[in-house]
Amino acid sequence: MKKKVGLLLMIAAIVFCSVEQIAAAQNEGRKFYASQNGAVLDSDVYKGGGTDDTAALQAILDQAPRLGRLHLVLDGAALISKPLKIHSNTTLECPDKSCGLFLADGSDCCILRNANFDLETIRDRNITILGGVFNHNSPGQAHHIEGKKWDVPNPDWAAFNGVFGMEFYGVEHFLMRDVTIANQRTFAMLMATWKHVTMENIHIDRRERPIGQNQDGLHFFGPGRFLTIRNIRGNSGDDFIALAPDEHDYKSSIEDVLIQGVHFDEADQGIRMLVCGEGKLDRVIIRDVTGTYRMCGCIINPYFAGKGGLYGNIVFDTIDLRLMEGSPYRPPFLFELGGHIESLTLKNIYQHTPEAKQQLFMIGGSHARVKPDDDVDWHSTKMPTQIDRLIIDGLYIDERSEQGIPESYFLIKTKIGLLSIKDVILRRSGVGDAKKGSLIKMDGGIVGELRLIDISADCLETIVEK
Repeated sequence: MKKKVGLLLMIAAIVFCSVEQIAAAQNEGRKFYASQNGAVLDSDVYKGGGTDDTAALQAILDQAPRLGRLHLVLDGAALISKPLKIHSNTTLECPDKSCGLFLADGSDCCILRNANFDLETIRDRNITILGGVFNHNSPGQAHHIEGKKWDVPNPDWAAFNGVFGMEFYGVEHFLMRDVTIANQRTFAMLMATWKHVTMENIHIDRRERPIGQNQDGLHFFGPGRFLTIRNIRGNSGDDFIALAPDEHDYKSSIEDVLIQGVHFDEADQGIRMLVCGEGKLDRVIIRDVTGTYRMCGCIINPYFAGKGGLYGNIVFDTIDLRLMEGSPYRPPFLFELGGHIESLTLKNIYQHTPEAKQQLFMIGGSHARVKPDDDVDWHSTKMPTQIDRLIIDGLYIDERSEQGIPESYFLIKTKIGLLSIKDVILRRSGVGDAKKGSLIKMDGGIVGELRLIDISADCLETIVEK
């Protein structure tokens, strides 16, 4: 009896090992090293040059549908001249930051895109991009493609024909980690029609910094749900992160977003939330935002002409941003609020003396003029604004220069149902003893219920100015 049991265990072990060996062999058959499969990899992720490896790399990636899944290790730097198309169930891995892609001069296209991109339907799933530098080579690309037209309702977007760094439309279960997107020509990445997206340890490395070139960081259209972004840093020449659910179609929504650990390196604009039609942005938490910016900290408004946009519950927690200099386009601000906002909570906001005077909180009013004296109303500046509930919990202001002292900190131009401001500490040192300015200035605005709790601001002339 014991011999039979022992024999059975031995057979089971042999079968088990065979299954493991078969699985390992199958997996190994789906893993490709670029250097061993036709790619020359003689480029440089920041200098470019070398042999065009587009065809060799795409030939490997195109085996994913046949194999069921594919893992491409890009073990070097490759020059490409066309977008690499990523199929479902594909992992693209770069072992370190010397590996990646450089887009050749005159390519005028994105670096990566999903194979079956679709603005209406999710058609690609399980795409993973790990490590490396993806250099869009902005000096070598055209800003836009003449004649390119989007098939979308928003006429502004239908006419926009910019050249983006990466494009992913219609994807589910998308992971990007430890990736640098360098020198984007316009947006570093545009994503639309998505679900379950995670991006961690992302660097937007805009080394070439021309002015006014639509060089956003990460830009998201809807419909989308379940987005997580952790530890993103770098520089943008426009919005660093844009959540714009219906910017293109006036109807899509984005829900369930967590953004944690954002670090601006003199970004022109920070975080934008744009809803202009029937779409909605809801259940969004943004925390731990630091760094420096040049024009706008956080923008929540419709921007484009439409019905005003709907924002559900939005939370910002722990914001420490420093303004570097004034904007050539409009007066700078930390927060601008517009549209129909159901609930907005701002916790632990730190303000230090900026290098130029700015408005901390601009609530209501015009949203889209390029310059204050611009007579051309190229977007609607009369979008309706209604804020049901605005909660400020923890505002710490330390001013050490006369130059940075604003006339008021909350400039209210619209109707707010409930405004609660709690735990405010405002200190000035080295700027004289005269009391100046107000905490809140009513510039045509109306507050239904105002709650002021624990306000320490002896240096102000008044708390509320009507």
